[in-house]
Amino acid sequence: MMTGIEWGMGLGGWLWMILAVILIVAVVWVLVTAVAGRDRSPADDAGQILKARFARGEITQAEYEQARRLLGI
Repeated sequence: MMTGIEWGMGLGGWLWMILAVILIVAVVWVLVTAVAGRDRSPADDAGQILKARFARGEITQAEYEQARRLLGI
Protein backbone atom coordinates (compact mmCIF):
# COMPACT_ATOMS: atom_id res chain seq x y z
CA MET A 1 0.00 0.00 0.00
CA MET A 2 1.40 3.41 -1.01
CA THR A 3 0.79 6.36 1.29
CA GLY A 4 2.52 8.95 -0.87
CA ILE A 5 5.32 9.60 1.59
CA GLU A 6 7.57 7.06 -0.12
CA TRP A 7 7.61 8.98 -3.39
CA GLY A 8 10.63 11.07 -4.28
CA MET A 9 12.82 12.26 -1.46
CA GLY A 10 10.32 11.80 1.31
CA LEU A 11 9.85 14.18 4.20
CA GLY A 12 13.48 14.01 5.38
CA GLY A 13 14.84 14.88 1.94
CA TRP A 14 12.59 17.91 1.63
CA LEU A 15 13.63 19.07 5.08
CA TRP A 16 17.32 18.89 4.15
CA MET A 17 16.66 20.73 0.90
CA ILE A 18 14.82 23.52 2.73
CA LEU A 19 17.65 23.79 5.25
CA ALA A 20 20.19 23.97 2.41
CA VAL A 21 18.26 26.80 0.74
CA ILE A 22 18.04 28.68 4.04
CA LEU A 23 21.79 28.24 4.53
CA ILE A 24 22.56 29.51 1.02
CA VAL A 25 20.31 32.54 1.48
CA ALA A 26 21.96 33.30 4.84
CA VAL A 27 25.47 33.10 3.37
CA VAL A 28 24.52 35.37 0.45
CA TRP A 29 22.91 37.86 2.85
CA VAL A 30 26.03 37.97 5.05
CA LEU A 31 28.29 38.49 2.04
CA VAL A 32 26.12 41.24 0.56
CA THR A 33 25.91 43.00 3.92
CA ALA A 34 29.67 42.80 4.40
CA VAL A 35 30.43 44.14 0.92
CA ALA A 36 27.85 46.94 1.18
CA GLY A 37 29.35 48.06 4.48
CA ARG A 38 32.74 48.59 2.86
CA ASP A 39 31.44 51.16 0.39
CA ARG A 40 30.98 53.82 3.04
CA SER A 41 33.98 55.63 4.42
CA PRO A 42 34.12 57.19 7.88
CA ALA A 43 34.45 60.61 6.25
CA ASP A 44 31.09 60.10 4.51
CA ASP A 45 29.43 59.27 7.81
CA ALA A 46 31.11 62.20 9.54
CA GLY A 47 30.02 64.51 6.74
CA GLN A 48 26.42 63.38 7.06
CA ILE A 49 26.48 63.88 10.83
CA LEU A 50 28.06 67.30 10.41
CA LYS A 51 25.43 68.38 7.88
CA ALA A 52 22.63 67.15 10.12
CA ARG A 53 24.00 69.00 13.15
CA PHE A 54 24.33 72.19 11.12
CA ALA A 55 20.80 71.80 9.76
CA ARG A 56 19.41 71.36 13.28
CA GLY A 57 21.24 74.48 14.43
CA GLU A 58 23.46 72.65 16.90
CA ILE A 59 26.59 74.27 15.45
CA THR A 60 27.28 77.63 13.88
CA GLN A 61 28.41 78.18 10.32
CA ALA A 62 31.94 78.93 11.51
CA GLU A 63 32.05 75.64 13.45
CA TYR A 64 30.63 73.83 10.43
CA GLU A 65 33.28 75.25 8.10
CA GLN A 66 36.07 74.50 10.58
CA ALA A 67 34.91 70.90 11.00
CA ARG A 68 34.69 70.46 7.22
CA ARG A 69 38.27 71.64 6.83
CA LEU A 70 39.46 69.34 9.62
CA LEU A 71 37.67 66.36 8.11
CA GLY A 72 38.82 67.17 4.59
CA ILE A 73 35.31 67.23 3.20
